[in-house]
Amino acid sequence: MTMKIHFYKYQGTGNDFVILDNRDKKYDSLTRSQVELLCDRRFGIGADGLMLLNTHPGYDFEMKYYNSDGRESSMCGNGGRCLTKFAHDIGILQSDYKFIAIDGEHEASVNTDGTVALKMLDVDYVKYDRGNFILNTGSPHFVTLANDVMHLDVFKRGRDIRYSDSFKEEGINVNFVEQTEEPDKIIVRTYERGVEDETYSCGTGVTASALVCSHNENGFNRVEVQTKGGALSVEYDKIGESFKNIWLNGPAIKVFEGSIEI
Repeated sequence: MTMKIHFYKYQGTGNDFVILDNRDKKYDSLTRSQVELLCDRRFGIGADGLMLLNTHPGYDFEMKYYNSDGRESSMCGNGGRCLTKFAHDIGILQSDYKFIAIDGEHEASVNTDGTVALKMLDVDYVKYDRGNFILNTGSPHFVTLANDVMHLDVFKRGRDIRYSDSFKEEGINVNFVEQTEEPDKIIVRTYERGVEDETYSCGTGVTASALVCSHNENGFNRVEVQTKGGALSVEYDKIGESFKNIWLNGPAIKVFEGSIEI
């Protein structure tokens, strides 16, 4: 039995997503294998992940996110920004959005230039591990500082860490970060679990990397982040070892829409 799906494709700095309008719940029955097929770059639409826009009492919408392996996953920052832009594009018009995701409540806004700002959850602490950093920004992240990051074998090095004894069971996203000569600018490349490859950008990874690379040890920080897919910025307040008022900002662009039978 075939199912006809009307889909939308969005990307945020090259981190791309299939989005389905599920306000009438017609896609509730999607299986893991169907999600995996839709995300397949040769036999489906092609994406790093798939999102359902659902209704939820008390919120403008609910975000349900799946990795390209078909499994429901933890928070995706670029996905949250793209879903907010999608909600705006289909007529859910708000000056400020409030939505619910797997990690809790988020705020977001669509700026006049079309970029989208997304408020991330507070981060209470960063764990230090032999010169590296582990923290959760809605998804678990391993951050390691590196030189000449654009020439690293991110797939091999990221996979080795993700499947090491410490992380292979739950999985972890791995970020390689180069601090530029300017203290408020960094370059980030990310290996994502669930995609099991490097992605052009990772919102929660960019956020984690920016928190680790604070240039103001107490108070407001704004860090500009360059990824393979484009530029993002992260603003936050550092208070002791914790991080508050974290905002991820950058482009969220509709690529195309269409229909597919599966």
